[in-house]
Amino acid sequence: MRPALIPPALIPSVLFALVLAACQPSPPAAPETPAVATGASTTAEADAHFLDLAQRWLDKSLELSPIAATQVGDHRFDSHIDDLSQGGRNRALEFNRKMLAELDAIEIPSLSRENQVDARILRNKLRYDIWTSETLQSWAWDPQVYSQLAGSALYGLMARDFAPMPERLRSATARMQQIPTLFAQMRQNLDSARVPKIHAETVSRQNAGVLSLVDELILPNAGLLQGQERRQLDAAVAVLREAVDEHQKWLDETLVPDARGDFRIGETLYDEKLAFALDSPLSRQEIRSRVEADIRRTREEMYEIARSVLRDRDDAPAKMPDRPSPEQQQAVIEAALELAYADRPAREEVVELATRSTEEATAFVREKDLVTVPDEPVKIILMPEFQRGVAVAYCDPPGPLDKGLETFYAVSPIPDDWNDDQVDSFLREYNTRSIHELSIHEAMPGHFLQLAHANKHPSILRAVLYSGPFVEGWAMYAEKVMADAGYMDNDPLMQLINRKWNLRAMANALLDQAIHVDDMSREEAMKLMTVTAFQQESEAAGKWVRAQLTSAQLPTYYVGYSEHLDLRAEIEQRESKNFDLKSYHDQVLSYGSPPVRFVRQLMLDEPIR
Repeated sequence: MRPALIPPALIPSVLFALVLAACQPSPPAAPETPAVATGASTTAEADAHFLDLAQRWLDKSLELSPIAATQVGDHRFDSHIDDLSQGGRNRALEFNRKMLAELDAIEIPSLSRENQVDARILRNKLRYDIWTSETLQSWAWDPQVYSQLAGSALYGLMARDFAPMPERLRSATARMQQIPTLFAQMRQNLDSARVPKIHAETVSRQNAGVLSLVDELILPNAGLLQGQERRQLDAAVAVLREAVDEHQKWLDETLVPDARGDFRIGETLYDEKLAFALDSPLSRQEIRSRVEADIRRTREEMYEIARSVLRDRDDAPAKMPDRPSPEQQQAVIEAALELAYADRPAREEVVELATRSTEEATAFVREKDLVTVPDEPVKIILMPEFQRGVAVAYCDPPGPLDKGLETFYAVSPIPDDWNDDQVDSFLREYNTRSIHELSIHEAMPGHFLQLAHANKHPSILRAVLYSGPFVEGWAMYAEKVMADAGYMDNDPLMQLINRKWNLRAMANALLDQAIHVDDMSREEAMKLMTVTAFQQESEAAGKWVRAQLTSAQLPTYYVGYSEHLDLRAEIEQRESKNFDLKSYHDQVLSYGSPPVRFVRQLMLDEPIR
């Protein structure tokens, strides 16, 4: 679930952040519940009112955002798509304002502590959505809002067996009939003077991708529909193909040539968006100071590990002093990393290695008793063909409302049409130890294990509005836990790769703000990634593009990781000799996936704020 590696259409949190509008006409709204007055009665009464508000928000927001509803496992609206017309956006905005006003009328301290957390999470979500619609206005300048919804509309229906295939095909038919309207809304809403060129070009390249979903996921199953239903599906496919062609012409001949917006959102918008996206007390300046210090410290650790690896080798760099120059430090670390890069699977062995490394990591977690391991095993699957070539693996959990479905650890074979140079570059970055690291992050004890624990928490609201920094930070923290526990027999090259992956997250956090606030150039960004963080050229080039297309998401890994480390250090200090690592991990994971600051306040019985 590491978004750096997952196509955007697969990330429910990204989808939720992009959803701004309503769908088809809805039934009459439920009667309003009176707000709780100041000095209101009992905690039980306040909780009852809040839970009613939260349920009404959840029901209506998913009705207004049918594609997101499918993603999170609410299938009442599978035959609809989002309405991004001005009327649809206004309906969503009015609903969010109404819900925020009602929530603000509740005295949050009068709620139970768990509901105080959920109320503050919901308040941040409502304020974020209103700000996105009114201030950021991504619907007016970011064509990805529309292209990601179009792809997710079909992928969310077809990727999982949450219902019989004929039922899902009927929903897909209905959505294919409506996607041309989404394209028309995109053409109506976008102001080419505000659209960045990189956004227009990216969507132009991706536009035909919706047809790959049709060809690879829908049509191979179309024979399950007969008669009129099959004819409707075929007609919807034909109309969609024509609409995609028409849209492509507009993208290539109108949007791309006229796009002249700035992809950098600037200091004011960036700081406001960062505060909403992270829901963390850490400011942009504090994140930068921490990152710069951690980069220096991590490179110093890598240098010491590299020296130990190279010390008795004939091909070691000539100079490896105790106090190296920057050039000496760089050369020694690079030389040791080359040893790790040389140990890589054959192109046909990637899937087998990912499978084996997950089994080994699971056995290690059990042996060391690091955290309670869920009874259900992670299911390793072959990555769908249309997703291959972007990542070697990713965690694909079901929506939080889809109960009883399996979590997939999807692993990709290297595409058959890749040449030797492409394979070599890919496997240098995703060498044997990196794939072990990836299996830790995505499966055990990373995303799969964390989500299995989180699913036991009773709050549906908290599951739907999970914290990206908590989730991604935990997966990074899990990598460190395994390294500290001696995974792979204290292999120093594994320790080196672990720190290289940490550097990637640090570079992500620095890169994001440096590009959008400090006007970092491509040359400066590439140097940060390839020299400071030791990434391969192709990996860094892709990240440069991604950093232009997004903002305030790349820091989630590092910020969550830092908060998890801070929390553990504080609890360790407080409990001293009584600290038990497994008990600590189980308790942290028992709260679901809220922002880490709330976990801290719950654990330490501090005021929720």
